[in-house]
Amino acid sequence: MDHQSLEMGLVHLLRAVTVEFDLLGAEFAARHGLHPTDVRALIHLLDAERTGARTTPGRLGEQLRLNSAGTTALVDRLERLGLVRRSRDTADRRRVLLEVEEKAVELGWSFFGPVIGEVVGVAEGFDPGELETVRRFLTSVLESVPRARGEAS
Repeated sequence: MDHQSLEMGLVHLLRAVTVEFDLLGAEFAARHGLHPTDVRALIHLLDAERTGARTTPGRLGEQLRLNSAGTTALVDRLERLGLVRRSRDTADRRRVLLEVEEKAVELGWSFFGPVIGEVVGVAEGFDPGELETVRRFLTSVLESVPRARGEAS
């Protein structure tokens, strides 16, 4: 494999961006007394909320690859910190749903807002066609990870 190819250059850049975002997440977690898994859980919940999806503890555990006990401990911790709340599904009262509290959103924006602003500013320097290419590339990369793991997507 040619380690100097344009494609490999993209792999290395993507890895560098991933490392930087991971370090930001770790810094956020440390500042707020959270575990890195707590931050990943909040991201999953916020992403679900943004798309209108409703998340159960079981679904969150699957996404984070946690067992039931680990998921319960995680949700208990986030609930104690006032970042997440459990609620009953109005259509099926047996089902528990997770919702992100406003406190979590405010904490996230206070820390990540400047970074998001910088990224949006960078994106504004690209034309719509270029942005669509970047979106298509990143989406394809994201979809490739489960395939590389041998998972059904």
